Amino acid sequence: MAERRGTPIDPGIIARATRAVSGAVGGLIRGVNEAWFGPAQPMAVVAPEDVRGRAFDYAVGYNLNGSAPRSEQGSDQISFQQLRDVAEPTRGGLDLLRLVIETRKDQMEAQDWDIKGVDGSDGGARAKAIKAALRKPDQIHTWSQWMRMILEDLLVLDAPAIYLCPSVLGYLLPEVIDGATIKPLLRPDGRTPTAPDPAYQQVLKGVPAVDYTTDEMIYMPRNVRSHRVYGMSPVEQVVTTINIAIRRQMFQLEYYTAGSVPDVLLGAPASWSQKQLLDFQNYWDSLLSGNTAERRRARFVPGDVKPFELKAGALKDEYDEWIARVVCFCFSVSPTAFTKATNRATAETAKQAAQEEGLEPLKRWFRDFMNEILARAFGADDLTLVWIDEEIADPSTKASVMATALGAGGGKPWLTVDEVRAKYGEQPITPEQKDELFPPPPPALEASTDGSGPPEPEPDAKSEKLADALLALSTSLAKSNTTPPAPTMRQRLTRKLDFKRDPDTGLITGATFKE
Repeated sequence: MAERRGTPIDPGIIARATRAVSGAVGGLIRGVNEAWFGPAQPMAVVAPEDVRGRAFDYAVGYNLNGSAPRSEQGSDQISFQQLRDVAEPTRGGLDLLRLVIETRKDQMEAQDWDIKGVDGSDGGARAKAIKAALRKPDQIHTWSQWMRMILEDLLVLDAPAIYLCPSVLGYLLPEVIDGATIKPLLRPDGRTPTAPDPAYQQVLKGVPAVDYTTDEMIYMPRNVRSHRVYGMSPVEQVVTTINIAIRRQMFQLEYYTAGSVPDVLLGAPASWSQKQLLDFQNYWDSLLSGNTAERRRARFVPGDVKPFELKAGALKDEYDEWIARVVCFCFSVSPTAFTKATNRATAETAKQAAQEEGLEPLKRWFRDFMNEILARAFGADDLTLVWIDEEIADPSTKASVMATALGAGGGKPWLTVDEVRAKYGEQPITPEQKDELFPPPPPALEASTDGSGPPEPEPDAKSEKLADALLALSTSLAKSNTTPPAPTMRQRLTRKLDFKRDPDTGLITGATFKE
């Protein structure tokens, strides 16, 4: 029997036919056609099955479109260069915005950090070696310089990029790359391709220059969105307000540098000719122009001279403060430096709120970013970056925190004495110090021979004075009782006191009422 051969059917046709049959049988919305003024059945889908789960509706040919990163998504997308321009005062940007960015970078630079195990251990010798290597992560820049470059691209562009460069040091060097040159590529489902496929493309001189895989580059925007390829930086969030502020700033600058209205108009005698006016103007300018000392002296001129001041004072009002508040709020930085004077409590509250709302989330993002570097550059996915809490300057607050950690106030202790001391740079206590700081409790008093309880302490001069004071207090409170107390009141009060004795001398140092 001859073998039968035929043309194979396209899998896409089979899938569409299967969906059509399943839709006719059981894929339709039940009861829609029978409903009174119902919503009707949905239109039949036309895309193949592999479209299921696509991340977002990206532009057709996205990986081909655009000669520069961030230009692929149409005119509504502000470019990386525009974002940088508004944050660069030397390029016509807003100096207030630059101050806020640098303040946030300063705050992050001031944070102390360490490398430890994800299980809470110290990480051993390997953690110490990696921390030493991170003192100069790329072997060129210090930790502070390296971190500030990352934060610059994060806060302005939201496009931090790290190239994992091969080295002879036993690990990959995390080198910072300009995030404005990196274009993320997409899979058919709209997500980042995984190695060995190229995931990022570096565009240099307007042309695609280098492809990178996810094993070669860490590209980690902070504020990602489901419908965009690129992140949204704080600068982009307030770009309209910044645009207004830049124009207002230029208007204020031109008040001092440009314009056709002079500071003062001086009247001259009506009988002067045009030539006389010009001659006197030249004389006046040659006398005072560029000579600040001569300007400070009074001058007498002939004729009826009446000065008219035309320019008002410096241009500043509440709107400048509003702009400062908006920019600072976007970066979660306290605006007290740019606003009217506030009391200390309000300033401290604003500073604390900025710490919790802005710095702490940024520290968490940077920790995750560093954990990616630890895992992929050093092969240490069992280690993590941890932030060391700042030293508490106020002694009373510091003491309260330490006492709480040790379980003061009836709470459950969550640190030992040695752990608290290590946290504040102190050595563990020695046995001698432990006996001095935590003396053993006094031995329990033995019961009396007659079984009536522990023997009563012998009152001394100090206990008798305390009893006298308690007796006087009870007498003054009992206003309605004029009867003098019984002769044995002092003795009864003395017996109700719990005496504290010095363990060395045996003298009574204090007393409290027995419960």
